[in-house]
Amino acid sequence: MADRPCVLFLCTHNSARSQIAEALLRHRAGHRYRACSAGVEPGDVHPMTIQVLQEAGIDTSGLAAKGLEAVLGKTPVQTAIVVCAQAAESCPRLHPFAREVLQWPFDDPARVQGSDELRLAAFRRTRDEIDARLRDWLRA
Repeated sequence: MADRPCVLFLCTHNSARSQIAEALLRHRAGHRYRACSAGVEPGDVHPMTIQVLQEAGIDTSGLAAKGLEAVLGKTPVQTAIVVCAQAAESCPRLHPFAREVLQWPFDDPARVQGSDELRLAAFRRTRDEIDARLRDWLRA
């Protein structure tokens, strides 16, 4: 359904925060929006990203790290939401590709060091913080 407005979530590596936000928007309001994500310097989707989404019952099919060139100029973007401070500093100007640009910086769970349990807790916290922010945005 190309008639739904596209929301682009942008992060540095497109491995955690932007992937979580993309999957959550698809889950919460996929009937209203087309969700996509991209990275300034894309890497790979972090395995814990997939794990915390699946444990919350969120579909992770189709999640893949990609660069901005996969989106900008190829599909009209209604809203670009930058989910990390580093991407906000290093990303190219998103206007005129996006009609609206929002800054929602979240801590990067992939940077957390320590046991798997500690790292997984960081991913869950980030998932829940993004979900709360997204729910507020959808209600506005």
